[in-house]
Order: sequence, then C-alpha cells, then structure tokens
Amino acid sequence: MPAITPPFLQPGQRVAIVATARKVSPAEVAAATQILSAWGLDVVLGESIGAAAHQFAGDDDLRRRDFQRQLDDPAIRAIFCARGGYGTARLVDELDFRRFAEAPKWVAGFSDITVLNSHLLRLGYQSIHGVMPFAFEQAGGELALSSLRSILFGESTTYEAAAHPLNRPGTATGELVGGNLSLLHTSTGTSSQASFAGRILFLEDLDEYLYHIDRMLLHLHRSGQLAGLAGLVVGHFSQMRDNAIPFGQEAYEIIDHYARRYDFPVGYNFPVGHEADNRALVVGGPATMVVGPTGSTLRQKAA
Repeated sequence: MPAITPPFLQPGQRVAIVATARKVSPAEVAAATQILSAWGLDVVLGESIGAAAHQFAGDDDLRRRDFQRQLDDPAIRAIFCARGGYGTARLVDELDFRRFAEAPKWVAGFSDITVLNSHLLRLGYQSIHGVMPFAFEQAGGELALSSLRSILFGESTTYEAAAHPLNRPGTATGELVGGNLSLLHTSTGTSSQASFAGRILFLEDLDEYLYHIDRMLLHLHRSGQLAGLAGLVVGHFSQMRDNAIPFGQEAYEIIDHYARRYDFPVGYNFPVGHEADNRALVVGGPATMVVGPTGSTLRQKAA
C-alpha cells in the first residue's frame, strides 16, 4: 500500500521543535521560531531544547518523552527535529506510534533523523527529509528553506541536477526512500529498516572515510538491498576523508562501482545533504526521476 500522507499545514496551526540527538539551545533555534511564525504557524519548543546530558539534548528518557509528547498531541501538526548529530536511534524502539496513527503529522529532519524517516516509512507513513531549525538561516540555504515550506503547505517540487559523467540514463517512478547512508546502514536488520524494493533510493553523507563508504555500500549490495531499486539519486557526499594510503576512489566513484552492477537509472549531483542547498524531499512520497544527456530531474507531486 502507498505510504500515508499526513495533512498539509494551514496557517494558524501549531508545530513543535524538539531535539532527538545533539543538544541545542533556545537561542540556536530562535531564528527558526521566527521563520516558522512568519509562515503563520504557532511554534512551541519541547523540553529537550536547552536540555543537556553531555553531547545529547538531555538523557535518552527526556528526549524520548519530549518526542512522544509531540507525537501524541493532536494539536501539534508537525514536528521539526532541531538538529542531527547522534542519538535518535537510541530512542526509536521505545516510541509508541498508536496515537500518531490516529492523526498522522509531518516529522521533518535529516542526517541522524534518517532513522525516523526510515522507521515511519516502515510503519507506512510519509515524512520529510529536509533542513533543520538549527540551520534555517544558513548562508546559501534559501532554496532549501523554501522547498521545505513548499512541501509542508502542499506544493509540488521539481529539482534539477547538472549532467555528470557517471550518470546512468533512464526514467524511474516509485516512492522515495533513503537519506544518510551511515544511518541507513545502521538501520539494516532493525525495526527501522524500510524496504528499498521498487523505490527510488537517495543517498547523502558527511565526514566519513572513503573506505567506510565502500564498506557500507558493499553491505547494501551483499544484503540484496540494491537489487530491486527503481532508481538511485545521489546527493552531497561532503568532507570525505582518506587514509595515509589513499583508497583510490572518490565517493561518487565508489557508488558507481556498485550501481553499475544493476540496470536502474542513476543521477548524481542532486542538491540533497550536508550542504546549504539541501532541498526537501518527501520520504515515502511518489516521485519521478529522469536522467538524460543534459542532466537529471526529480519531481514530487503533492497528494
């Protein structure tokens, strides 16, 4: 069955900002609060904003309790995860989505939040992979922010990427699945693993050793997760690292090493990931990708 689309936002509705991973202060999301308010939304901050337990936004119980409260509150129509880092996967198994299922709402974030995007899709719900409040005012991120607003308020999106020598031409349709490669790899074999079969997979990552990228893709290949893809969208692979003895391939070349074993279309250089231009995507939303000689496009229509 197609993933369920939460209701799109309307001015005057209430939304929440919470931190499921790294700690963040109220001052660090003040600009986001102002922006969301300017969109006509009533913004509340969860108790995790301003909380701290070493690197985390409060201990696991506090962060889980805060997120659960927003899931359960029918007046909250969207939940924005304030920032990534690490820690969301520590919460997900103890979350209860029964009240959420009675009144689905948008959950938005990326990077470490990929585990939530994937978990929600496994449960049959769409969510948003997009810029987080911590970076709402990042220089050069205007298109990322406007794309997030477009999706939240029910507008269709079309993104373009320039031609790349590793592109594999073709057309694909299917629900989008994906996000941060490291988190997708970590979710394999857990209750948060969403199937890639028949779907368009999108990938991005940050600050990884190149051999880690190879190891994770090798695992996706060996476990059969790449075999049934409709298509592959490749976003930013930023600040990659190498060893003293070079791995010998850059991130896109490593991806191509595995992708060329299959016959699905592949488009590189999409504006998705850990750069300022991080366009919002609906995870679980139907999409069409077209890879041709002049570049690639990815379209998602509002339900």
